[in-house]
Amino acid sequence: MEIIADLHLHSKYSRAVSPQMMVPQISLWAARKGIGLLGTGDFTHPLWLRELKEDLKEVGKGLYQANKDLNQTNKEESPFFIFSAEIASIYSQGGKSHRIHNVVLAPNFKTVEEINNRLRMRGVNLMSDGRPITGLSSQQICEIVFSVSKDCLVIPAHIWTPWYSLYGSNSGFNSLKECFGDFANQIYGIETGLSSDPAMNWRIEELDNRSILSFSDAHSPQKLGREATIFNLNEPLRSYEQIRQAIINQQIGYTIEFYPEEGKYHWTGHRLCNVKHSPEQSVKLGTICPVCGKKLTVGVMHRVEELAGRSSQEVIGERNHLIESQKGRPPYFMIVPLLEIIAESLHSAVSSQKVMDQYLQMINTFGSEFEILLKTPIEFINKNFGEGIASAIDKVRKGEIYVDPGYDGVFGVVKISSDKKEEEKAEPKEQMSLF
Repeated sequence: MEIIADLHLHSKYSRAVSPQMMVPQISLWAARKGIGLLGTGDFTHPLWLRELKEDLKEVGKGLYQANKDLNQTNKEESPFFIFSAEIASIYSQGGKSHRIHNVVLAPNFKTVEEINNRLRMRGVNLMSDGRPITGLSSQQICEIVFSVSKDCLVIPAHIWTPWYSLYGSNSGFNSLKECFGDFANQIYGIETGLSSDPAMNWRIEELDNRSILSFSDAHSPQKLGREATIFNLNEPLRSYEQIRQAIINQQIGYTIEFYPEEGKYHWTGHRLCNVKHSPEQSVKLGTICPVCGKKLTVGVMHRVEELAGRSSQEVIGERNHLIESQKGRPPYFMIVPLLEIIAESLHSAVSSQKVMDQYLQMINTFGSEFEILLKTPIEFINKNFGEGIASAIDKVRKGEIYVDPGYDGVFGVVKISSDKKEEEKAEPKEQMSLF
């Protein structure tokens, strides 16, 4: 059985997050997307935990659903939830300052409450933010979490982000062992983050025996599922433990990916001076801004090149349906969110009512966003919604798009239609629909 999962997201209690990130809205939008399993996000925040107790009902061992179902268009079963939270660590180790974010998965309310109690005892202000900032090291986080329950999982979040991640160029480490010490062998998976894709992580040898996971880190309901992981389960989902074992045993069918070039740290650069370098340019020109002389923010691609034990040619195999690995790793499919595709097709803003009306009509017709983006035959889309939107989705499936990479906190730009100059610069990544 396949289940589409998004296990890293945030509640309205996290900084810079939409007030719509509440259980009923999260559940509604997950159904629209086609997501079957969600993380709760932010279980460390006392007010959010109180809402989770009110808004969720247990339907399996460690598995929950929303009490109130707002879903009107997709009549599939409401998505499941498991407990998740992101914890920020800022600390010194080995004479260097480190800033690491980790996602924690937990099996039940009792475990969550005990983790929160242990964090309070260590002086962590859980009310400050849904993503609490601690002075605890990643090893200390693991010690707390695993001492409460061996059934928990710790997953390094957005693993390449320069400022807040395990491999981050400005604040990270060069290996799992350096970061997690004796707990490294209990780190069974990592999150790619928006600025990297699985192929970039396939190049890192110490990740060979760990699950390469992709989640959205959503701050608004519409962003749910911009990245997701499809787990292959042996039977229908009935418990948290099935997901834990799927991560430990790499039971992943494929992942759904944001174009990494669209991530805001993909290339090296300095946004104040509008300077942006590819990894090849960074090697040639260095990491000092040629305009102001300050240090550039070293991007994800540059950092991958520093740590990789393999070239990209060594890891990427066939591009048949999904982008596949020569090493037998789960493949992946890159998407552009349906709202963005519709907006470009209609020459309208993503936030416009016109775009939302079209989106909901398509969901009502075909079932979910992922069904439309990955599986629905193009001729069916053409028949129901016209050649423009059908052609745009077809181009996304084939990778016939223009991407201007992001850098130093500036999101990259993805365009489906482009002028001739842009098309010459684009590097299409051909891919086909799932069926």
